[in-house]
Amino acid sequence: MSSSSIWIIMIVVMVLSLIVQSMLQSRFKKYSEVPLGLTGAEVASRMLAAHGIRDVSIVSIPGKLTDHYDPTTRTINLSEDVYFGRSVAAAAVAAHETGHVVQHATGYVFLRMRSALVPVVTFSNNIVSWVLLAGVLLINIFPSLLWIGIALFALSTLFSFVTLPVEINASARAVKWLESAGIVSYETRPMAVDALKWAAYTYVIAALGSLATLLYYISLGNRRS
Repeated sequence: MSSSSIWIIMIVVMVLSLIVQSMLQSRFKKYSEVPLGLTGAEVASRMLAAHGIRDVSIVSIPGKLTDHYDPTTRTINLSEDVYFGRSVAAAAVAAHETGHVVQHATGYVFLRMRSALVPVVTFSNNIVSWVLLAGVLLINIFPSLLWIGIALFALSTLFSFVTLPVEINASARAVKWLESAGIVSYETRPMAVDALKWAAYTYVIAALGSLATLLYYISLGNRRS
C-alpha cells in the first residue's frame, strides 16, 4: 500500500472519529432525557447483586463519559451524570461498566488477554514515540531501531483490536440484563442499544486509526530500508 493511500485512510479515520464523537454526545444527551426509575448507581448495584458479586464498589467520578471499571481497585467508576442520573443513557452506561465486572468474574477470554497486555502496552506507550523518532533520525546508523519502534507500536494496535470484543460483549451483557430485569421496556430497549452502539464505534475508530498509523510506519520503514 502506498504512503498516499495510507494518508487518505488516516484522514478518513480522523473525519469518522469526529462524526462518531459528535453522534455519541448527541445520542447520550437525547437518551439522558428519557426517564427511568433507577439511578445509574442503583442499576449497577442490582446487576452486581444479580450475578452474586459483592466485592466491587460503585463510586462517582467527575467528567462526562469518563465511566470505566477498574479491576485493580475493584471499582465501577461512574460519571456524576450516570451515577445520579435516572435515564436510559445512565442505565445503559452503568450496566455496560458492570458488564466488565461480570466478564472479570467469569474469566472472559478477551478480557484476560487485554489485562495481560496492559503492563506491556503501558511500557511500550511510554517509550514508543522516542524509539520511533530515534529510529528515523538514526536510520543510517541503527537501521533496526525503527523496526523496534514499529514493533512496539504494533502492541498498541493489537491492544486496540483485543479491546473491541471486550467492549461489544459488555454491551451485549448490559442490554440482555437490562431487559431480563425489566429495567428497559419494549420502547426503551432500542434506545439503550443505540447509545451503546455509538460508544462501541469509538473503539472501532480507535482501532482503525491505530492500524492506519501502523501501516504508515511500516511503509516508512520499507522506504528507509
